[in-house]
Amino acid sequence: MTLFPSKKHLKVLFIASEAAPYAQAGGLGEVMYSLPKALREIGVDARIFIPKYGSIDSQKKYNLKTIYQHLEVPTGDEKAPYLFCNIKFFQPRNEKEAPVYFLENMEYYEKRANIYDYSDDSVRFGLLSRGVLEFLEKNSDWQPDILNCLDWQAGYCVNFLKTKYQGSQKLKNLTVVFSIHNLYHQGTFDHKLVSELDFDDGKSEIPSFFSERFSKINAMKRGVIYSDVVNTVSETYSREILSPEYGEGLNKLLLEVKEKLFGILNGIDYDFWNPKTDKLIYKNYTSSTVHRKEDNKIALQKEFNLPLKKNVPVISMVSRLDEQKGIDLVLEAIHHLLKEVSFQFVLVGGGSERYTKPLLELKEKYPKKIGIFLLPNFTLPHLVFAGADVILCPSRFEPCGVTHLQAMKYGTVPLVRKTGGLADTVENFNPASDSGYGFVFENYNSWCFFKEVVRALENFKHKKVWERLQKRVMELDFSWKESARKYLELYKRAFEIQKARGEK
Repeated sequence: MTLFPSKKHLKVLFIASEAAPYAQAGGLGEVMYSLPKALREIGVDARIFIPKYGSIDSQKKYNLKTIYQHLEVPTGDEKAPYLFCNIKFFQPRNEKEAPVYFLENMEYYEKRANIYDYSDDSVRFGLLSRGVLEFLEKNSDWQPDILNCLDWQAGYCVNFLKTKYQGSQKLKNLTVVFSIHNLYHQGTFDHKLVSELDFDDGKSEIPSFFSERFSKINAMKRGVIYSDVVNTVSETYSREILSPEYGEGLNKLLLEVKEKLFGILNGIDYDFWNPKTDKLIYKNYTSSTVHRKEDNKIALQKEFNLPLKKNVPVISMVSRLDEQKGIDLVLEAIHHLLKEVSFQFVLVGGGSERYTKPLLELKEKYPKKIGIFLLPNFTLPHLVFAGADVILCPSRFEPCGVTHLQAMKYGTVPLVRKTGGLADTVENFNPASDSGYGFVFENYNSWCFFKEVVRALENFKHKKVWERLQKRVMELDFSWKESARKYLELYKRAFEIQKARGEK
């Protein structure tokens, strides 16, 4: 009988499209740094597998070691049956940080400036998915017990493993967890506009990488179907996606596999997000010295060329600019707010011109009240969180959301919509009982959002009330420690489900 390994002997390989600090475009990259690290801290041998993008310095910065050359990765195409790759390996000096395997290919990774948004992304991540399996089949140094595949980019890997590689003595008993960070993204196509001819049933054989059909494969759906366990990044989101409103066309499938669907909240790496030690803010502080936030507020106002006023509330938003994040609500309400209430608004994030254009117009109209930086940035948010009074997350939907959790550690009070991970992490402030620690609205409506902004600004006027709120949010614990323990339980559950099906 095959037994589940103890945590000190458990080996987990994460397969993802990005991982900080090597290549990061968003929150997924941060998770791929922090979650493996948290698992390693409790004894799990967690490692990562990502593409070797051209932006990754393989010599001076990371000194990557080539451990396998000329790996033949099958494509399924008769004319070009293989793509050739190398495997590089990096062992961080800090043993708490996860070792990383990199799949190297000149055409699909080295020559590309970005992580995403290429017309052949389906091939690029199909190559990653199958390249992992080919390497594991040939590698004798280290073999995982669990494959944790993340989002659609690794959904192909789940499908390949459970079909093409079921005859492999090395791989056939691997347990697979499929983690969904955002159900909206299901492949290189818009799943809401798929015709009947292009519809993917999720179970037909995967075609050649170079066929037109391959680009229409719904890798998210296939990850759900073929995995032993599926998890989302908050408990509320795992329930929401069972409904037509949040299910993105996969709600019926998810209902069918509900018994293997779980939710585990993402955590925060407090070694990195900590106002006590953060070198990217003007003045360090703790919950007992939260008054020093005012000095960071002055630094933030200087950064955005705003009037230096400690008593004026600063409302902030750090987000990519797209429909999901509730930018529409902000743009609809903020004109009315700026006319009636005294505050400053600071925003950091890049995205669609649909939003950048009106934000620039807003800045031009209110130059002394608005500060914007319309590009993705990974250092400026630290100063924003340290200097702002309120962080906005009015999302249409939010699988987890980490921005507000990061900001809360810095004593910045969250204003959120009650959805997904935001609902799981922010308790509405009740002044009568002096309980709760944020401002929450439920309906996706600009006037509901408007009401909570006004409520937050009114409470800001009461210094002692606001300081208690700041201290309360700073002392909450959303570290990865508890989440890592839950992932360990999830891996055991996946193992047991696979065993019950007779696959072990």
